[in-house]
Amino acid sequence: MTKQGEPSEKAGGKPADKYVRHTREDVAAAALAILDEYGLPDLTMRRLASTLDVQPSALYWHFDNKQTLLAHLADQIIARGAAVPPVGDDWAATVTAEAQALRDALLAYRDGAEVVSSTLALGLGAGEAHERLAQAIAAAGFESETCEIAAAAFLHFILGHVSHEQQRLQADSLGVVSPALAADPSGMKAASLVRESFDFGITLLVTGLELQRATLSG
Repeated sequence: MTKQGEPSEKAGGKPADKYVRHTREDVAAAALAILDEYGLPDLTMRRLASTLDVQPSALYWHFDNKQTLLAHLADQIIARGAAVPPVGDDWAATVTAEAQALRDALLAYRDGAEVVSSTLALGLGAGEAHERLAQAIAAAGFESETCEIAAAAFLHFILGHVSHEQQRLQADSLGVVSPALAADPSGMKAASLVRESFDFGITLLVTGLELQRATLSG
């Protein structure tokens, strides 16, 4: 008995040609392309199989289900935003730079924040983002429990902010935003405000950590 989606064999013991063309990374690359062009709601296993010209069952040879596929995509999205090296001894600058790098990675793909958020909620993927933030915070000398909690707070803010930003961009592109709230024609003012609000939020979190450290050390 073969595993669900395992390539069937032709006479002579050779796998059917249509199934041996694609690797696990081929499947992931096609899924990312669909995600970027159509968005998460349209990233279905049936559509992915059609894109690769295989039966849907063939996809399960590489991924057990759609959630494990999304977890793999989340890991790839985060990994493509390179980790930030320490900014000297300035832990706050390092955390801020890491947050900005993660934001850029999420924005690189349509619905990137939603993909990462959904997999994190299930504990399936994108753990690298939390780990990178925790390591940056640890440079300030906080105990491990504080680093873990603070990293989660930063990550939740980043994901929520970028998710809202991506939803707004999509709504603007579809012309479904109220005229009073629509972005300016050039998009420059709206983009500037969004970036400023992100930076402001990260600054508040960093400042809160610094105050806590000062209180504990005092």
